[in-house]
Amino acid sequence: MTLTRHRLLVMGPSGRMGAAVIEAASEHPTLHVTAAVDRESAAGVGAFALGAADVIVTSDIAAALDHCDVYVDFTSAEATEQAARAAAARRHGAVPAVIGTTGLTQAAVIAIADLAKVAPVVVAANFSLGVNLLLGLARTAARVLDASGWDAEVTEIHHNKKRDAPSGTALAIARAIAAGRAQDYEQVKRHTRDGDVGPRLPGEIGVTAVRGGDVVGEHTAYFFGASERIELTHRATNRTIFAQGAIRAAAWVVGKPPGRYDMLDVLGLS
Repeated sequence: MTLTRHRLLVMGPSGRMGAAVIEAASEHPTLHVTAAVDRESAAGVGAFALGAADVIVTSDIAAALDHCDVYVDFTSAEATEQAARAAAARRHGAVPAVIGTTGLTQAAVIAIADLAKVAPVVVAANFSLGVNLLLGLARTAARVLDASGWDAEVTEIHHNKKRDAPSGTALAIARAIAAGRAQDYEQVKRHTRDGDVGPRLPGEIGVTAVRGGDVVGEHTAYFFGASERIELTHRATNRTIFAQGAIRAAAWVVGKPPGRYDMLDVLGLS
């Protein structure tokens, strides 16, 4: 049986995640990279990384979308917003997307929501299988461990080049804890503590960000009880796990109905 191959557009091929996505796609049986969008100053780097004469490398998002069936985006809030708007407005039909950009602006969030009205979009703060299992475990633990008797905290560690804090994954874990407790996360979150902040408030969920070195990503959900503590930790040592998850999502999302999906949908865990 002949497998249907889908054309893939990679946003930011000269970036760390863009390069990892290209490598992961090269080993996938149903996806092949046909286009890439990069900054004009980095387009040459992207073309070199792709190493294929038939791949279109451009800074023109609209032009690149004409040569793909799905695109993968791990770039910046601004670039993600532009890509989503261009994908939604495409004359020949909106393009499905896989989006892993974190630190999104409100404008980018709105652009993604508009794209999801006309195309299937997978959005996740983290594409690794392990992290998505951790989200489910954290939610279950929070449901079992009553907020009145257990304090919940989340810590995350990343390399010194990461721009947003807390990480999107840390926020996803904290929100999973809030969901398990049936809490409104916006009402119980505590992202910073400095000075005389007083005793910890009951039910509060703290999130702490640490930056240094070349750490790919480490996240821990803590549950502190009387005389005992539970820690759920995920450590990433290579970006390939995120790229492989994104490629899996890209192959899955083509042909799905319009809407917003996450990795739990892709993995059949939702």
